[in-house]
Amino acid sequence: MYGKKYLISNIDNFKKHILNYHTVNGEPDNSIHEENGYYFKVDSDFMKILRKLS
Repeated sequence: MYGKKYLISNIDNFKKHILNYHTVNGEPDNSIHEENGYYFKVDSDFMKILRKLS
């Protein structure tokens, strides 16, 4: 959010956390994930981007 770039140090752990705590049956719940002062809105657009990352 807010157009800031953030380097995710461990993409696998990040994805796992998002799927476990910010989705319902694998679908985004439109919640906000905060990490080190950066905010991510977990919506369908965010999930499309996240699924492309390896």
